Amino acid sequence: MRHAGIDIGSRSIELVVIEDGEVVVSRQSESGYNPVERVQELIADISFDKVMATGYGRASLEIAFDYPTITEIKAYGTGAATLHPGIRGILDIGGQDTKVISLNENGKVFKFEMNDKCAAGTGKFLELMAVSLGYQQNTLGLEALKGQEGIEINSMCAVFAESEVTSLLAKGCLRADIALAVHQSVCRRAVGMIKRQGLNTPILFAGGVANNACMIHLLKQTFGDDLIIPTSPQFVGAYGAAVLAGFL
Repeated sequence: MRHAGIDIGSRSIELVVIEDGEVVVSRQSESGYNPVERVQELIADISFDKVMATGYGRASLEIAFDYPTITEIKAYGTGAATLHPGIRGILDIGGQDTKVISLNENGKVFKFEMNDKCAAGTGKFLELMAVSLGYQQNTLGLEALKGQEGIEINSMCAVFAESEVTSLLAKGCLRADIALAVHQSVCRRAVGMIKRQGLNTPILFAGGVANNACMIHLLKQTFGDDLIIPTSPQFVGAYGAAVLAGFL
């Protein structure tokens, strides 16, 4: 039996197909303006027996294809606990939201917190800051690691933070130093959410921002080896959805 999981996020779509517990297909695409069409392209040449959709745009697949759906919280919880048994918490920083999820000793979700009201502390926030600093999005974290401490970004509103960055550049501050300050502000927000949740460790870091070298470095300063980075952090939700499809 082949089970598929599709995670439609605000920025990207992930597809995972598992067979006998092993991943046989994993694909990714930008969500674009028509995510249903993108999903059709992703699955065009593959077969599966069961499917489960999750993520920001899961309702569109339920309408278009009558696919069953599951919340991101449950999909990420299942994916994390299956990939890394013993995980007790999840930090997911995606394109448009940040989630912290608590798991019990059996790997089941029992509480969570989500920031989904603005871009503060999300991948979109970092993307906007990269543009303001003249960096490519995929190099922002590496450039930030070259920065020196001493600058603080006070606003987590993307609009106001952009103004702060512009002002700091005008004062002659180095771009790498500002980039480090931007990452520190995101890290402080994430750690604050984790502490409010009282997450137990180890914690799995998922989502697109888990590919950011500076964010990994800063979070490890707080959590050390208790911060687990999966091989493919953006695919945790899709993998969890695929696992859950097997229970349909």
